[in-house]
Amino acid sequence: MINAAIVGGGGYTAGELIRLLLNHPHINLKWVHSDSQAGSPVCSVHAGLLGDTDLVFTDQICLEDIEVLFLCMGHGKSRDFWSKTALPDNLTVIDLAQDFRDESCGYCYGLPEYQHEKIASSRLIANPGCFATAIQLALLPLAQAGLLTSEVHVTGITGSTGAGVKPGSTTHFSWRCDNLSVYKAFEHQHLLEIERTLTALQGAPLAGINFVPMRGDFPRGIFASVYTDCPLDESQARQLYNDYYSDAVFTHVSHVDIDLKQVTNTNKALLHVSKHRGKILIVSCIDNLLKGAVGQAVQNMNIAIGFREDCGLRLKPNAF
Repeated sequence: MINAAIVGGGGYTAGELIRLLLNHPHINLKWVHSDSQAGSPVCSVHAGLLGDTDLVFTDQICLEDIEVLFLCMGHGKSRDFWSKTALPDNLTVIDLAQDFRDESCGYCYGLPEYQHEKIASSRLIANPGCFATAIQLALLPLAQAGLLTSEVHVTGITGSTGAGVKPGSTTHFSWRCDNLSVYKAFEHQHLLEIERTLTALQGAPLAGINFVPMRGDFPRGIFASVYTDCPLDESQARQLYNDYYSDAVFTHVSHVDIDLKQVTNTNKALLHVSKHRGKILIVSCIDNLLKGAVGQAVQNMNIAIGFREDCGLRLKPNAF
């Protein structure tokens, strides 16, 4: 058994991560840190865990008794944490914030479908963003083939959990229900890591990514449609994607249309590829809390430590 812990235990991602780690056959979840919830039972905040654990939130941090640390704090807080805390030599760290996604920081960018072998030899891993995961999975095969030579156009819709647990005007049920809206058009923060990865894989600058994110009226999931010019016919394009993802454990290319419920509550990513008047269209679906966050974090932990990659991650989708 490997001892693991979580810093920043009060949010949606932490709740999902606790659920996964409690059910992981090789993990002992030693403690969950939260300054605001210290002394409270974990299930008093994450009610879905009632009956699953007797853990109580702590405001104490002891890194000497664990082998794996997950950082689930807000963006910018991970850097502050390490400015005040010594990093043990034998600790594997998986950070879910955007603080260290630029590999010049010394962390490995944790997108398994992009650099599986590098993750396997790393102990400092920066988990990708949720939209970044869905969009990069849609474009990695084209980048590797050097085919991202025209502007890429993306429309992506995300569930309300993507906004975090802290309430706001655009997360209120009365506003969000039966509603859609655009936010951060053409300037979403995940564009930086997307462009960095795809440029490195292609070995040449991109022509540009035009990304319009949208808020959906559902709790979880990301549904992204991505299109760009492509010289391949549909059969060639599908073969390109099938070949690229042939060894991927969780990313699958479907020959029929896909929908969000096929991936909700799972660590799967589903892709559908089609060709229309000289343009390739890739539809990409993930669960923003799992493959877009903590499911991928556990996947990265499994790879880095040497567990089977799908260990603790064979989850049933919400079919209805």
